Amino acid sequence: MTDDIDVLILGAGINGAGLFRDLCEQGLTCVIADKGDYGGGTSAAPSRLIHGGIKYLETGELRLVAQSTLERNLLLKNAPHLVRPLPTVIPMFSWFQGIGAALRTLMGSTTAPRSRGAVLMKAGLAMYDFYGRRHRVMPRHQIWSRARALREIPPLTPRIRAAGQYYDATVTLPERLVWELVADGLRAQPAARALNHTALRGTDGDVVHLDGPAGPLSLRPRVVVNAAGPWIDRVNAALGAPSALIGGTKGSHILMDHPALLAALNGRMIYFEADDGRICLVFDYLGRALVGSTDIRADDPDQVTCDDTEIDYFLGALAGLLPGLRFDRDQIVYAYSGIRPLPASDAANPGLISRDHSAPVAPPEGARLWPIISLVGGKWTTFRGFAEEVSVMILTRLDRARRVDTRLLPIGGGRDYPADPAAWAQGQASRTGATADRAQVLLARYGAAAAKVLQAEGPAPRMLADSDHSLPELEHLIRTEQVVHLPDLVMRRTALAVTGQLSMRDLTTIAGLCAQLLDWDATRQDQERQDTQAMLQTRHRLRLDQAASA
Repeated sequence: MTDDIDVLILGAGINGAGLFRDLCEQGLTCVIADKGDYGGGTSAAPSRLIHGGIKYLETGELRLVAQSTLERNLLLKNAPHLVRPLPTVIPMFSWFQGIGAALRTLMGSTTAPRSRGAVLMKAGLAMYDFYGRRHRVMPRHQIWSRARALREIPPLTPRIRAAGQYYDATVTLPERLVWELVADGLRAQPAARALNHTALRGTDGDVVHLDGPAGPLSLRPRVVVNAAGPWIDRVNAALGAPSALIGGTKGSHILMDHPALLAALNGRMIYFEADDGRICLVFDYLGRALVGSTDIRADDPDQVTCDDTEIDYFLGALAGLLPGLRFDRDQIVYAYSGIRPLPASDAANPGLISRDHSAPVAPPEGARLWPIISLVGGKWTTFRGFAEEVSVMILTRLDRARRVDTRLLPIGGGRDYPADPAAWAQGQASRTGATADRAQVLLARYGAAAAKVLQAEGPAPRMLADSDHSLPELEHLIRTEQVVHLPDLVMRRTALAVTGQLSMRDLTTIAGLCAQLLDWDATRQDQERQDTQAMLQTRHRLRLDQAASA
């Protein structure tokens, strides 16, 4: 049997999920499918920032900065449970350096050195404030003297001349945000379907064949959207429309157990130049110091990992910036890496490849009666605006009217988010018997949807041995959020793995819980646990045996 639908989206990362929600809100019948889990590819490997892209000012991408700052401000309003303000400090090592290089870059140079003095940064921060004025929710920038910078962050190198502080934002659980977009789409359009762990098997004329946990599925779409990120060219080839659209770069990050560093940061991010001019960052992410990122040409998203050379680079950059602190490999609790799906480019410096997005169209050809729209490039912050642009394209093609504006549409747990979180927590405590502190913890994870988790937990939740997640909480996620494999739960519906909280005994407990609720036999349960353990230890450097004491 073949099902007729309006739009098939291949790839359930942030761009695909954002478009799925938008099209479902417009009343189209959509199917989104991913060969892995929702948000499990490149969208699981960002710097966890929602930012306007201050560095794009020097490449002259002013439209991108304007869009990014607007979308950042909108996300702070629409997903307050997952997107939060992040004060950011830029150390400056000179007063006047970089002005000539910046001018050359604006004129098209792809090899200009990356050195930015205080005068240049002051001008850039003023422009950044100007572009971020729409729906402004955060303070404007400040310039600090050297003395103040060293008072605020004592371990900073005394080589600095000044520092600037401005505000961007962080997304605490990016993979959850992807899932919540998908869930919002399903809520808006009951005829829509979302399929994870579902592979593209090929096409037959105008029919697309998929194969997932529920078995084979044949679809006849009117439009196909390729949102496969770094896999875009491979998917287009499988659809019979070969392309050469992607020229990705590898970005790696590490998370460190470093209380002294977190104390020095005091809730801020430091966004700094390493000695080679590359931009790096470090900030407090859920109680760990997140350090990133590299920008290296790479083209195999299935095998990408954070390697020893990158770790040495991070540790060296931190030691140069903060000589008053100690940095070594024993402090690393997790590492991750992904391929940015950037447009193909011959730029000598990968950092200067545009982060803007485009949506090239392969028109219908031969027996293929539907166009293929490929979502190329883009950045996490601009997913909603990108989705809106592509949605307009699709609605025009299908001669349908746009009926819902997503600009101020809450996302997931941002719907009905309380104006007074403390009062909400007290009210939930009275209703469920939970403590107010527990209610606030869950509000920060799930937004207003935390009420259902609190109800499931009751006054005395059964907790995991080595983390602050409860068994009823995990049961709720397994039952309601399309968990298929163990990593779906420990890596994407929760932050158990990325924060290094996951111990071997908790992994075993969670595997048993999944087996009970998903009807796994003993062989499947053991295989899921072994595969997850091996992946976390080899690809992500998680020391499961030490996680309980981390």
